[in-house]
Formats: sequence, C-alpha cells, structure tokens
Amino acid sequence: MEIDIKEYITPPVLLVLFLLIISLMFVFPVLNMVILGAILAYGIRPVAFKIQSKLKYSSISILLAMVVVLIPLILLVAYIIFEVSTFVTWIMANNSYSDINAIVSQLSMYLPSSYIDVNSINSYIESAINNVGSYILSYIVKFVSKFANITLDLFILVCSVFYFVRDGENCLNFIKSFVPDESKGFFDKTVRSVEDVLKSIFYGHFLTSVIIGIFACIGYSLLGFPHGIFLGVLTGILQLIPVFGPWPIYWILFFIDLATGNYPRAVVVLLFGFFLSTIDMYIRPALSSHYADIHPLILLIGFLSGPLVYGIVGFIVGPLILGITYAVLDSFRKEYLLKEE
Repeated sequence: MEIDIKEYITPPVLLVLFLLIISLMFVFPVLNMVILGAILAYGIRPVAFKIQSKLKYSSISILLAMVVVLIPLILLVAYIIFEVSTFVTWIMANNSYSDINAIVSQLSMYLPSSYIDVNSINSYIESAINNVGSYILSYIVKFVSKFANITLDLFILVCSVFYFVRDGENCLNFIKSFVPDESKGFFDKTVRSVEDVLKSIFYGHFLTSVIIGIFACIGYSLLGFPHGIFLGVLTGILQLIPVFGPWPIYWILFFIDLATGNYPRAVVVLLFGFFLSTIDMYIRPALSSHYADIHPLILLIGFLSGPLVYGIVGFIVGPLILGITYAVLDSFRKEYLLKEE
C-alpha cells in the first residue's frame, strides 16, 4: 500500500511545524532548565501532595515542597563551589607544594627506587595542580560574570518546577491527545517505563549517594580529617558515577596518613572505605530492585557527557535523559518489533 505524502503535508501541518521550529529556537537556550524542572517536578510532586493533604492549598503546598527540595540542592552547589575555590586559592596563593613533595617522598620509601621518580612526580603534581586550579578559578570567574544569566536560569527552573508539579498531568494529557488511538497503548506503556526509570535513578542512585555521603561526612569528621563534611560530599558525588564510587577519596586519605606516619588512622580509614563500598552493594539493589534496571554504561556516559553539554546540571540531566531514551526504545521494541516476530 503506497502512502501519498502529499496527503500529510497540508498547510495546517506546515504551519504547525514552522511554529514548532521557531518556538524551539526561543526555548533552546533555556531548554536544559525546563528539562531539569520537569525531572525535579517528578520528585517533588509526592512531597507537594503530602503537604497538600494537610494544608489544602495546592500553590502553597508546591512552594513549600520546592523549598524543602530545591533550597538544599542550591546550597549544596554553592557550598561545593565555595570550598573548592577557597582550597585552590589557598594552594596558589601560598604556593604550598612543600607538603605534597614531602608526602611523595615519604611514599617513595615504600617502593623500590626503580619504580618511582620523585622529582618527575613532584613536577607532574605541581603542573597538574596549577592547571586544575587555573581552570577552576577561570570557571568561577565566568560563573560570577554570568550572574544575570544564572539568575534567569534559576528563575526559569523554579517556574518550570512549579508549573510541572501543578499542571504536569494536564501536560501529559495534552500530548496524549495527539497520539492516534491505535498507539495509545504504546504511549501508556512508555510513560510507565519512563516513570520506572526515574524511580530507579532517583531511589537507586541519587538516594544511595545521599546515604553514603552522609555516612562519609560523619565518618571522616569523627576520624578528624580537615573538611570532613566536604570530603563526605565529594564521596557522595563520586558514588553517583558508576565505576568510581567512594574509593578515590578513602584511598587518597589512606596514602596521606601512611605518608605522614598516622598508621592507626590509615588502617581505620581504609576499613571505613571498604565499609562504604560494601554497603553500596546492599543499599542500591534494595532501593532500585522494584523499578527499571539501568545498565551502568548508560549512567556512566550520562554522568560524564552530561556536564559537557549542559554544564553542572548535566550531572542530573545527562543520565536521566539517556535512561529515559533507553526506556522509550525498549518500550518500542517490545510493542512493535517483538510482536512482528
């Protein structure tokens, strides 16, 4: 059966396509904030509905739920930027490489001289710190210089979250109204698959990283490490990234303690790190086993490539977009391709 494409390319269709393209051009600069707002709205809706059961006012309930969820996220990002900028500024202002050189020299005592060149390692570390520090400081300067754009992005994010929480169901029904009747079943299954992916990533990955980050903050602080809370936050962020997990932080702390002669704490922090890595194997499956099982490679690509496309928010948007795309493709495969076989 031949399809006459002219039947579908009508003036109304062309007008709609033209307006969609023009609208996308206007929306594209803030599209990342709109997408992030839709994703955050999905997580905020249950909180808003619980508050609404007590207050009975939907708008106030949504605003309170946004304060409960968004304000801690914004403060967390501000705290990380402040701590990193303070540390880098202190390193570069004081040119404090002597401690690092001493640590490397101490570590070299545990390895045969043929395996390690202290001078080359010291020069490499100094160069790396300079490069990383310069990059971070330049990024912070650009970040501050774009204060007006950042304010606009935050405003759009807040508005997107509010309206997606309030009218998300109407938006979904509006989109569904364009779906042909024979494809409504596929649409509903796809929506359910997307919800499973969101729940899996929220509960199985973000919540796991929060729990391990809290454990790390308490543990590093009790062990007496400077900036124990910041180290715990970094541990939680690394926990989000597949393959990484918390091990880079506790192994670095272990070698530092080993080099400075604090052997008891070196042993304790290594055991504590093994504890963090072990509980991940129990917490993550327990939280995400009831939802979609996302392959680690999808999340890894999302976490690493997301910031390159969307900046800081890419850490959240990247894996979620790839996870949702996987869910849609899997739903399409089950609905159409497997049935034809």
